Amino acid sequence: MLRKAIIMVLMAYFGLLTTNIYANRIHKRKIRRLFRHSAIVRDHFTGFALYDMDQKQMIYQLNGDKYFTPASNTKLFTFYTCLKMLGDSIPALRYSIRHDSLIFWGTGDPSFLHTGLKAIKGFDFLKNQDKKLFFSSGWYQNDFYGSGWTWNDYNDYYQAEINEMPVEDNVAVLFTGKEGGLQISPSLLKMYLKCDSNYKPKVFRVRRDFLSNTFFYPAMPVPANYHQEIPWKINTDITIALLQDTLRKPVIETHLPVGPDAKIIYDDNADTVYRHMLQPSDNFIAEQLLLVCSSVKFNILNADSVIQFSKTHYLNDLPEAPQWVDGSGLSRFNLFTPRSIVALLCKISDEMKNDSLLHSLMPAGGVVGTIKAAYKTDNGLPFVWAKTGSLLNNHNQSGYLITRKGKRLAFSFMNNNFTRPSREIRDEMVRIMTYIHDNY
Repeated sequence: MLRKAIIMVLMAYFGLLTTNIYANRIHKRKIRRLFRHSAIVRDHFTGFALYDMDQKQMIYQLNGDKYFTPASNTKLFTFYTCLKMLGDSIPALRYSIRHDSLIFWGTGDPSFLHTGLKAIKGFDFLKNQDKKLFFSSGWYQNDFYGSGWTWNDYNDYYQAEINEMPVEDNVAVLFTGKEGGLQISPSLLKMYLKCDSNYKPKVFRVRRDFLSNTFFYPAMPVPANYHQEIPWKINTDITIALLQDTLRKPVIETHLPVGPDAKIIYDDNADTVYRHMLQPSDNFIAEQLLLVCSSVKFNILNADSVIQFSKTHYLNDLPEAPQWVDGSGLSRFNLFTPRSIVALLCKISDEMKNDSLLHSLMPAGGVVGTIKAAYKTDNGLPFVWAKTGSLLNNHNQSGYLITRKGKRLAFSFMNNNFTRPSREIRDEMVRIMTYIHDNY
């Protein structure tokens, strides 16, 4: 009887296995047909990988082992590295008390007085001190831009400069004042506003000098609802001036190494910072988080060291070695393959051990973030959580999908070197991913 029972169990198991294999082959053929018959995905370089996270097998690949420019899909690599290196909260600053003085070092913390995150624990710690404040500068070892960044985007909000002690996103906000004039925040920067009668844009727009913090505006009326965000030119003098202006107390610059007695003040919850990086795709937060990792791991501020360490110790088992150079994906030097991104997504899921929390950090189709307007929900619930990545002629999505049958899938859908409007590429990706959700 026991032998008969074992045989029946084995027959049922292999029967189910055969059924699953047969079903997967059918789905693979249908997905292949979707790509073959799509005029849009066939007119440029397309990569795709779809993976069943429960059965732990690849369902379908198209150029899955080829390298693509990932754009902001790079933030997934930054996210995973942070999960491995950082704890529950973001270190705001290091400090050491010596007699009547408090010396503090920046950690690169992007949440320090961030306009969206509004983290103030580090700020309050400094403000409530009755000791002399000394900011020890000079520990950031990279350039103010990442390798391969487009320098002519310096005036655009999404390309803030990188430094050791960012304040208020490192971005100036220009807007129409109550009485109609041009205003700037932080107000300390008002001294740098300069009217230029030779500057004649078609619409009112402020332009910062590339090498300085002079903000040129045209000799024309400021529109009623004018709003523009421009990164300021970072330097230690500006950092100290902004700290003094907000703390309402003197801050003196010094150059001292971080001693073994240095303590850490923690600021915002790490998940809150990750959410602000991933959902709106915040480049500034991504870049600064690599410096926070460097501060924790190496006691220096060097993004290259973090990337190299992560590639060697956390990402050495990816199908193809990533060519990874910055935290945000602004650089076109980054190159990843679709199936390596899928493997990374699985590693992120394993590290988080909580799909609900992970999904709450990601853009959610029809609900929040950069894919809110792209997808419809299924009876009011999202079914895709994915990081977008866009540069001129490049548009990608990589993330997680749950089908109507409850299957958990990871995918990477990459489109490079197209000349169509990005909207057409996005809509085709949505059509294909929605089909998979409905039918797989």
